[in-house]
Amino acid sequence: MNHPTPAIVTQRAARPLPRWALLLLCLAYVVPGFVGRDPWRNVDVASFGYMLELAQGRSHWLAPTLAGFTPDGDGLLAFWLGALALQWAPGWLAPEMAARLPFIALLVLTLLATWYTVYYLARSPGAQPVAFAFGGEAHPKDYARSMADAGLLALLACLGLAQLSHEITSYLAQLACTALVFFAAAIQPYHPRRAAVAMPLGMAGLTLAGAPTLATLLGLGCAALAWWAPAHTADRRRTAALAWAAATLASMGLAWALDLWAWRIEPPQAFLPYATTMLRMLVWFGWPAWPLALWTLWRWRRQIASRTGHRHLWLPLWFTLVTLAATFTTQPADRALLLGLPALAVLAAFALPTLERSIAALIDWFTLLFFSVSAIAIWVVWISLHTGIPAQPAANVARLAPGFIPRFDGLAFALALAATAAWCALVWWRAARHRTALWKSLVLPASGTTLAWLLLMTIWLPMLDYARSYAPQVRQIVATLGPQPGCVLTHNLGDSQVAALQFHGHLALYPASAEPPQGCQWLAVGSDTNDLPDDLAQPAQWLPFAAIGRPTNRSERILLLKRLPPASDEAAP
Repeated sequence: MNHPTPAIVTQRAARPLPRWALLLLCLAYVVPGFVGRDPWRNVDVASFGYMLELAQGRSHWLAPTLAGFTPDGDGLLAFWLGALALQWAPGWLAPEMAARLPFIALLVLTLLATWYTVYYLARSPGAQPVAFAFGGEAHPKDYARSMADAGLLALLACLGLAQLSHEITSYLAQLACTALVFFAAAIQPYHPRRAAVAMPLGMAGLTLAGAPTLATLLGLGCAALAWWAPAHTADRRRTAALAWAAATLASMGLAWALDLWAWRIEPPQAFLPYATTMLRMLVWFGWPAWPLALWTLWRWRRQIASRTGHRHLWLPLWFTLVTLAATFTTQPADRALLLGLPALAVLAAFALPTLERSIAALIDWFTLLFFSVSAIAIWVVWISLHTGIPAQPAANVARLAPGFIPRFDGLAFALALAATAAWCALVWWRAARHRTALWKSLVLPASGTTLAWLLLMTIWLPMLDYARSYAPQVRQIVATLGPQPGCVLTHNLGDSQVAALQFHGHLALYPASAEPPQGCQWLAVGSDTNDLPDDLAQPAQWLPFAAIGRPTNRSERILLLKRLPPASDEAAP
């Protein structure tokens, strides 16, 4: 039984968001966080370390290593992209910036794929708004374009997307490839040839990025939906389903050939001690998309139950359920939840044609207050650091980040000031006019998230670099070692610490457990205390020299030990 659509949209409400405004918003979201900052701990700098090893020929491309470490289930694609960018980049470009170039492209691909996914799903027959008796309903293409703008705004508004999408890790590669698979499934009824290109690329990329199980589940689900979805002929259904099945089998074979399968599933009871933490993460990570997605499921519940003709609901619902299952069975949970944000944004977009005015007003007021207060707080702390007025925020920073010295950056200040002025103008615009646009309820959330991210990555960036980077700690270590430390042995350090020592300190590191070169006079040991670890081999050979912690976490220490000179032989009688 076909139920009438709950969407009621006039042609006036289907106006598109101006292209210049949408592009400017995406630019303000994408660029900050990639430009001008240090590699952050932990996985960000560790991935960069593996990329440097590959680019400099010190590691095998099918088995990346870093001073004896191997990546833990992170796949290969991200390391390959970063290493190739390092090899092909011009010499004047900083290495960390060169490695980020392909990841900028991956984030742009994610945004583009999400926009087109919503566009083509909104053109589905089951997604069309109610036809009015005397006309005036939204034209299908105008409606789809307005919905696509709303879906992209919903993705940008998700709070959990900002940091993870600006790190050069396999998780961003997985996100982009998931969005590409989603895009292929959405456009298949309209552009089967384009879908035939995007489908294997997305599936293979997701597998190479370290998520072959997710690729398999998504591929099988898309094959089933293609088989059961209505089409012009049974042959088209069969062809689409077989294409997805073939792409799934090919990705499984690729994972088998490169030994990318890894058991990472944990029983649900393993997450019970962290139930409260998980619940908080689910609440803020996908805000405000998840409340709108729940509204979509409620208002479109009759269409979901009918199963036929409503691929605009079943497709994002399947992607969301798969990623939620991965969130509750794998670690790290937030990285798994990241992959579900495009699908969550699509579901959120389909809430807007059914949204009541009171709910839209509530979203606007909450967003206005939350991000305005956040922006004011960011500015107050920055002003306090540079002027001492008010005194308490600067005192708090001095306590949490001892040794940090603020510096004024004119360009960062100008960008932050322009973004704040744009936010004020947007709030005035939202309150004054254009209240009928379909995407109006997501303009403030997306712009507010972008504003907060841009402020953090401009006027707060020196402080965040000091707190989240290993650079201050490495500078102290290099000063302690002296101008010519020679080779340095390592023990009980993580791959992120090793990558930071190699990149920031330009140190030649060798694992103490391996066969190091002769003459290594220094040993760097990771410890949370000033005591030597019990598993240190031949501790009598080493003299404790210094214990250097990170400024913002003194328990994360690196102990420097110097080799004792060999005892001289007693003189012969």
